[in-house]
Amino acid sequence: MPHTLYLVPSGPGVGLTSVSLGLVRALDNRGIRVAFFKPIGPRADEHADPERSTYFVRQTSSLSPAQPIPLDEAERLISSGRMDELLDRVMRGFHASRSDADVVVVEGLVESPETSGDFELNRDLVRTLGAEVIVIGALRNAAREEFEARLALTASHYGGFGGGRVLGCIINRAPVPEEHRSSPAHRQLQPALLSRPEVRILGVIPENPELLACRTIDIARHLRAELIHEGEIALRRVKKISLLARTVPNLVDTMKAGSILITPGDRTDVVLLVALAATAKIPISGLVLTGRLEIPQGILDLCRPAFETGLPVLHAPGNSWETATALGQMSQEIPTSDLERAERSVAFVAQHIDADWIAQHSELPLEVRLSPAAFCYRLAEWARSAKKTIVLPEGNEPRTVKAAAICAEREIAHCVLLGEPEEVRRVARAQGVELPDTVRIIDPALVRARYVQPLMEARKHKGITAANAAEFLEDNVWLGTMMLARGEVDGLVSGAAHSTANTIRPALQVIKTKPDARVVSSIFFMCLPEQVVVYGDCAVIPDPDAATLADIAIQSADSAARFGITPRVAMISYSTGESGSGSDVDKVREATHIARSLRPDLLLDGPLQYDAAAIPSVAASKAPDSPVAGRATVFVFPDLNTGNTTYKAVQRSAQVISIGPMLQGLRKPVNDLSRGALVEDIVYTIAITAIQASDQGAARGT
Repeated sequence: MPHTLYLVPSGPGVGLTSVSLGLVRALDNRGIRVAFFKPIGPRADEHADPERSTYFVRQTSSLSPAQPIPLDEAERLISSGRMDELLDRVMRGFHASRSDADVVVVEGLVESPETSGDFELNRDLVRTLGAEVIVIGALRNAAREEFEARLALTASHYGGFGGGRVLGCIINRAPVPEEHRSSPAHRQLQPALLSRPEVRILGVIPENPELLACRTIDIARHLRAELIHEGEIALRRVKKISLLARTVPNLVDTMKAGSILITPGDRTDVVLLVALAATAKIPISGLVLTGRLEIPQGILDLCRPAFETGLPVLHAPGNSWETATALGQMSQEIPTSDLERAERSVAFVAQHIDADWIAQHSELPLEVRLSPAAFCYRLAEWARSAKKTIVLPEGNEPRTVKAAAICAEREIAHCVLLGEPEEVRRVARAQGVELPDTVRIIDPALVRARYVQPLMEARKHKGITAANAAEFLEDNVWLGTMMLARGEVDGLVSGAAHSTANTIRPALQVIKTKPDARVVSSIFFMCLPEQVVVYGDCAVIPDPDAATLADIAIQSADSAARFGITPRVAMISYSTGESGSGSDVDKVREATHIARSLRPDLLLDGPLQYDAAAIPSVAASKAPDSPVAGRATVFVFPDLNTGNTTYKAVQRSAQVISIGPMLQGLRKPVNDLSRGALVEDIVYTIAITAIQASDQGAARGT
């Protein structure tokens, strides 16, 4: 998994695009495999240029980042309650952009008066991508106190400088002494620019007027000017704008290279002066004539030699004051057609970034903290590649029908609905769902008879009769389990309208446990705001003994690893370490010893109270020597009462997605649903079931 660096601006006009692309270049120059991604772009406009950042990266490097989602489209998804869909699309774009990079530079959104909630979206994207934050600020002539306050406010949204996710800041457009403009100056200038030593400066980009020099053609497009003479309009660059209103002798000093000169169209004396300067080989960037007055043809003829030097001459529709004002309001953003300026800007920024420190930081071991969106994205991708068939016995349950349609649309799995076909279609129509042909509907009444003999064979040691088997098969869960046992489907998901026991009992009697599993247990994937963690067992075993609890811990750790979560197992109790006593805590202590002896490779500790397992500050005081405390990713509860209560409290109070329960220990995947499951819960439980059914091995790489 690459390091992800998310660049957030401390306000508008900080040069975010230039800094983002400069950071990409600096890391690339340092020999780091780097990628670029911009999740959200500007509002869609069919007449607009391509999105600048992504376009420039594609044109100035070998990278091929995904196209960002237009801001107005993102806002529609958010306002319609489809944030999960937006984040899923962001993750798709991220993975399409990252390739085999070691570091991914992500350009965030610039907050504007019209989009005051953008910092919240930036924060959501930082969490989703598991990113570290670099704050970008433009100093210019701002007072240091004001500048520091803006940086600190922005950093506070992500935990603040010196904590949370914030690595440091990059200061753009800094008033740097001449001697520091050609080499990195972040170390030497830290005391002069910032008074807070805890803020790491990762780059200081000096103010460079050369980088703001647009082309004369950009001036023409901005003014929508008419071309009197094109000249070298696409080559000449503008360093200064002058409004010419004085007499000719007082205008001589304005005839300088790189100047755009504005004058009324009837000032033939000024026109002739400019022509004279041009023939004297002064590369004036352009002459802009204003108003509705035209230059006499005779004057134009006299100026012909000046035109031949490449002097561009434009005619703007407004008066001189309006034209000068319009140019003063012209955006300093680099147009997509100006690759030369973009390249110069990127190269200049790159040389002033502390790529050495970032490179050193990037080489540190990076543990994957899967955000909910990243986890769900991976589930969908893995399930798509597995191409499995999952039977859904509750074929006419509304949420299940909708989930089957979504799975077909996203190609997560081939779903089989058990139910009377017309009834299933009626349920679908009632929800506005169109079931695609890839969702198979099987009428149980037409197929039950074929499974009577196989069920009798599977349960012959219990002396089951044909009548008993037929009675069992009236239950669609039994029917679906027999389809799974015979290899007609790859997995089963049920429970939206049935109890856990109703889902598990047929599997225990027909599918049976794996040879290395002591029991069948369960886990939930809890999609907390910052990361996904595992809870077990919260659905199956009421009061496990120590050996069974150890087995649950080992199964849960292996399941976490299988789904890309680094397992650090906390054995939860009401007491931490040796501080408590009693049969309940003694059981957890014994289970910890058993699990460690069976699997010394696992990071596993207990007993730990929940807060000591989850919160670093609590762990520091209660269990300072624990390799798990404060960093747990797998929480194993001592009994069903504790586990089920905790998972439901977290799910409902924190409004997080909980995926599961996923059953562990069966020979073939059967998974239960909470009867309060949401449609998305069902979709991802189907995905998990498809992944379990695949033959991709126990542990999945990241």
